[in-house]
Amino acid sequence: MSDYIAVDIGASSGRLILGRINNQKKLELEEIHRFVNGFTRNNGHDRWAIDQLIDEIFIGLEKAKKLGVKKAKVGIDTWAVDYVLVGMDGQKLQDPISYRDQRTRHAIEELTGDLSKEYIYKKTGIQFLELNTLYQLYKENKEDLKKTDRILMIPDYIGYVLTGNAVAEVTNASTTQMLNLREGLFDKDLLAKVNVYPEQFPRLAESGSILGSIRHKWRLQYDLPDCEVITVATHDTASAVVGTPGEGDDWAFLSSGTWSLLGKELNVPENGAEAFKENYTNEWGAYGTYRFLKNIMGLWIVQSIRREQNNKYSFAEMAAQAGAVEPFQQFININDERFSNPKSMIDEIQSYCQETGQKVPQTTGELVAAAYCNLALFYANELEKLGNIVHKPIRVLHIVGGGSNVAFLNQLTSTLAGITVKAGPSEATAVGNLVVQMISNGEIGNLVQARKLIAQSFDIKTYSPEEHKYAEVLDKYKAFIKER
Repeated sequence: MSDYIAVDIGASSGRLILGRINNQKKLELEEIHRFVNGFTRNNGHDRWAIDQLIDEIFIGLEKAKKLGVKKAKVGIDTWAVDYVLVGMDGQKLQDPISYRDQRTRHAIEELTGDLSKEYIYKKTGIQFLELNTLYQLYKENKEDLKKTDRILMIPDYIGYVLTGNAVAEVTNASTTQMLNLREGLFDKDLLAKVNVYPEQFPRLAESGSILGSIRHKWRLQYDLPDCEVITVATHDTASAVVGTPGEGDDWAFLSSGTWSLLGKELNVPENGAEAFKENYTNEWGAYGTYRFLKNIMGLWIVQSIRREQNNKYSFAEMAAQAGAVEPFQQFININDERFSNPKSMIDEIQSYCQETGQKVPQTTGELVAAAYCNLALFYANELEKLGNIVHKPIRVLHIVGGGSNVAFLNQLTSTLAGITVKAGPSEATAVGNLVVQMISNGEIGNLVQARKLIAQSFDIKTYSPEEHKYAEVLDKYKAFIKER
């Protein structure tokens, strides 16, 4: 029985999860280390403490050895779009800036003054978000770029520090909005626009390729297992989609965490006029697939409410309070940029409702109900659009990630969208990370076999639409959003 370790780091926390296929031919997980993540204001920008994250990985690997793990494969996944500038000496120039930093405000308008959105979308197939790497580099300090030898995405940088080897893994690299869909390379026109060069990026690597062993100097400094790092699907959403137990071709996925990523796995990208109009993205997936999806603000809103209340209630308690509130008391465009990183999420929600002449939520239950109800409305609306764009009816929605545990939200989504919802696994990102390692190691044959293993290994809950409930709500919501 081989040992595999998933290093899974999100915007608010990270963890190391040990994975094995047990004697019952099921995938079993054991969390061996968990730590907090978040950005802080430093040197004029919101930055990630990248060195601290790497220290936490070593702490987790030491714990793994104490548990008896002598030899293991290791895969690293994190959030997308952020990067580290590495100087000629091989060291980072500074801590990486968070995608929620305000430096990219209005960057899309500025950059697309010369290169049209249609031109960029035809090249890349990637949605327009101010947080994209393209706009971050457009606003990057030009003197720092001149000192830069390599530009590494966050998981690629961590892999580089661990092994000394640098690659640009495709699932994360595609989120930069700088990869050319047809050529399969970084687009020289777009790079020139942001004052960087193809040579500043390492070679592209596919999910499942071997990166290398952990460097000897770390083995001397820490008591680590014998680890070989596998370049998994390093974008956490890509790993989550790999970890989704979909079967056939009539299903969509919703990776529900800090962000909600709703979409469909395709074999051929879709970057036509309708996809452009609706701002859908074609992120590269593992094994030659594409993640055709929409970014939605997600549970960030609920997380922010909880944080503002000093974590007074658990997420389960907040969901229970929301369930006791009459639903759909207000319509909110939860994808409005104002909810991206406000000083106070509670104030922002209340101000939005005041400005639009709607009931203002006051209690925790009312605030959370407003968030969950409008997330479900947004999901249902986008599922309809998604089916129309890909010309394929969607009959099942697989919800994975932390949001798969929110029964209140899952049931609302099923009823509003009129489709079956299957929820789980909640640890889909780590699961996807692990099965890519297992495929690379020959323990699983392919992605289809991996998804069958996932389906039989975890408790997947099913939600069916409730008839005759909220029949007119979605139409009213659409009309409200259209007016704005």
